[in-house]
Amino acid sequence: MKLLTRMAKSFVAGETIDEALKAVNKLNQRGILATLDVLGESVKVREDSEKAVQDYLGLLDAIHRTGVKSHVSLKLTQMGLDIDDEYCYQNMDKIVGHAKEYNNFVRFDMEGSPHTQRTLDIFYRVRERFDNVGIVIQAYLYRSEKDVQALNRIKAKVRICKGAYKEPKEIAIKKMKDIRENFMKLTEILFEDGVYPAVGTHDDILIQATKDYVAERSISKKDFEFQFLYGIRTKTQQQLAEEGYNVRIYVPFGTHWLPYTYRRFRERKENVFFVLKNLFKR
Repeated sequence: MKLLTRMAKSFVAGETIDEALKAVNKLNQRGILATLDVLGESVKVREDSEKAVQDYLGLLDAIHRTGVKSHVSLKLTQMGLDIDDEYCYQNMDKIVGHAKEYNNFVRFDMEGSPHTQRTLDIFYRVRERFDNVGIVIQAYLYRSEKDVQALNRIKAKVRICKGAYKEPKEIAIKKMKDIRENFMKLTEILFEDGVYPAVGTHDDILIQATKDYVAERSISKKDFEFQFLYGIRTKTQQQLAEEGYNVRIYVPFGTHWLPYTYRRFRERKENVFFVLKNLFKR
């Protein structure tokens, strides 16, 4: 438990909004942007989802009040996706609409494959009303190339990541070499036909491949961003920012840090190795 707590607290920015905003302010002072995530997922009762909605509305108010440079990210199961799709949609409409009032941005996180299509369905509905919204696509899913192409057609803002959930081999790529290859394939599609790609990775191979790709094609460093998890690869984050790239850090916070951490580690043993390795790799 002590090791789990230590690992969790290394990449969770406290339990309160004030603690999270202080962490974001420190990032901003280093020339780095943020996206804040109020921890919570797999909600089964409406009262918990309604509290999460209020938490995000308050967070957007606080970001506006303090002037920190941060978007917000959230999971749809926290907003009631496992309760009722229409209920979840209404909650998302409320949050994204409030963000729009502040000229802020909301990113839909992607969860495990049972929620992939339903997350996309709600995203497309919200996107019809608001343009200040983006989504995450996971490179290890075979379906992701078609999803990226469809999202590009509506000029949606996409964050590409490898994917962290345990998925069956029928729907997900298993070998890391092949995941990296598909990651870069999707990244190139986003650069060619998308809008402001967000490249979410801590993998040196993929970071360098992205840098090489944009340099070879004279793509501006300001036309995309690298994204990292809070507390991981801090020196790499700083180096990229000093090189002129846009860098944004995913900053989770809240009282649900222990179940969040336990769930991540339980889902895939690779998540444990990833965090242990990166705790000591800067």
